[in-house]
Amino acid sequence: MSRNVHCAKMGEELEGLDFAPFPGELGQKIYENVSKEAWKQWLAQQTILINEYRLSSLDPKAQSFLKEEMQKFLFGGGDVEMPEEFNAVK
Repeated sequence: MSRNVHCAKMGEELEGLDFAPFPGELGQKIYENVSKEAWKQWLAQQTILINEYRLSSLDPKAQSFLKEEMQKFLFGGGDVEMPEEFNAVK
């Protein structure tokens, strides 16, 4: 059975995630406030960042960077980091 949330990213009632995407307080916040559509958009954004910056998921600095960018992307609070090549295409 699906559940709806008022999505912090999209600003409207949408279908929520089926489970918290990872453990802890931030995972719970995402579960309660982010829609499936916004999470899907974040995963695409994350893929761009990982590929363009050649990030390793094992690197603590890369993990911290992605966590910070995820919070900005999903909840606002600043400009989302984009590789230079993507900024030129507007």
